[in-house]
Amino acid sequence: MISFALSLVALIVGYMVYSRVAERVFGPDDRVTPAVSRADGIDYVVLPGWRIFMIQFLNIAGTGPIFGAIMGMWFGPAAYVWIVLGCIFGGAVHDYMSGMLSLRHGGEGLPELTGRYLGGKARGALVVFTMMMMMLVGAFFVYCPAIILSGIWGSKMMWVYIIFLYYVATTMMPIDKVIGRVYPAFALSMLFMVVALGIVLCIKHPVLPEVWDGLGNWGAARLGLRQPLFPALFVTIACGAVSGFHATQSPMMARCMKSERQGRAIFYGAMITEGIVALVWATVSSYFFFQEGWRQVCPPDVTAAFEGQTALSLIQYFDAPTVVNIVCASWLGTFGSILALLGIVAAPITTGGSSFRAARLILSEAFHLRQSSMRSRLLLSLPVFAVGIALLAWQIGNPSGFGTVWQYVAWGTQVMAAITLWMCTVYLARERKFYWMTLLPAVFMTMVVTDFFLVSPTILGLDYKLSLGIAAIITLVCITRFIIWKVRRGGSL
Repeated sequence: MISFALSLVALIVGYMVYSRVAERVFGPDDRVTPAVSRADGIDYVVLPGWRIFMIQFLNIAGTGPIFGAIMGMWFGPAAYVWIVLGCIFGGAVHDYMSGMLSLRHGGEGLPELTGRYLGGKARGALVVFTMMMMMLVGAFFVYCPAIILSGIWGSKMMWVYIIFLYYVATTMMPIDKVIGRVYPAFALSMLFMVVALGIVLCIKHPVLPEVWDGLGNWGAARLGLRQPLFPALFVTIACGAVSGFHATQSPMMARCMKSERQGRAIFYGAMITEGIVALVWATVSSYFFFQEGWRQVCPPDVTAAFEGQTALSLIQYFDAPTVVNIVCASWLGTFGSILALLGIVAAPITTGGSSFRAARLILSEAFHLRQSSMRSRLLLSLPVFAVGIALLAWQIGNPSGFGTVWQYVAWGTQVMAAITLWMCTVYLARERKFYWMTLLPAVFMTMVVTDFFLVSPTILGLDYKLSLGIAAIITLVCITRFIIWKVRRGGSL
């Protein structure tokens, strides 16, 4: 529990200190924001700062900081280090810089910002890539909540229809009519769940593995985990540390801000909050898997069923959603369990809805189409909904197959993070600002996504040492290209 307490303090201090450093580097001012200069009552609408924070938090969270943190802790206490350092120096900086760049450039989305700083080819590739990612995320976050809700009441298909109709509403309606009113309440539900679990952890105060007990791959020997800690840990825990998906959501909030000075709390602050969510669930996971907490929280029939399956490992029997359901029911009681599950269900639903809305906005920017009328929004959204329905139908028919696809999505979001960090680095370098703030995490994430692509058995499956060597060479090439570009512009490193 000492590592948990120190990590929690570090995240809070990180926000208090490093967020101000990031703010000073970017330099927000009092210029008119897009929400005021381009107000259209649809996407550009001024909202209260606290409401924007809640929406941003829920948009970027999803189930990522919950399920990802649970699976990330399978690797051991190294997860604490990644959540803290990744969040403060990587993810929060990534979110703040990309969000502020969108705010500074009229609420532009990630592909347009990428084209502005990395060139037209990068823009075209990212339009296709982000559209694919948004529709995959949207489809995935229909069926999973439907499964959970059907366990409470109704059928899976009934909830699939309801959730998808909700997606249509969040994609088409003005942002202050549905998202602005519903999301803050759902965010509070999720925050309640995290605070409640944190309190129970402090009360129980279990003896857990600490960072100084070793940063190696604990899961290899104890849980039968086959993936190497590097780079798998840094892809598994994405939303709780660094996630490129956030750069697709921040532009929606950039279009609702009245002042650039709100950016530190909204963009950097929401990411730190998400890091705290990941920290709590990582600690729960440590208790559950490494200190046999599963024996304490599981009903007797579940415990007996597992012990009868000697060929199964803990992580095969207790997947992340199962851990969430068991822990919430055991620790928070009936009322608390319902509220906690609502937070867990609401997060993916709201993130999925926002993904479809982001897809509409990306298309409108790519083809320079106005979105002022309902007819124009509907015509642009129809192909997005059609692809989403097709993906959803495939997922329902092949539930296990989508798990494999989701590994590509997890890798894809980290690819977007690396691209976003490079884009922010180029911006800071062009403006003669402290670009090392984004360059270092850009280099690290480039190494991570390249190595994962090479070594993952679901992608290329190369030898571990060979993949590390190739990834290092590719990363070095990226650094060299940046240095050459920087020198040609007449600047020194």
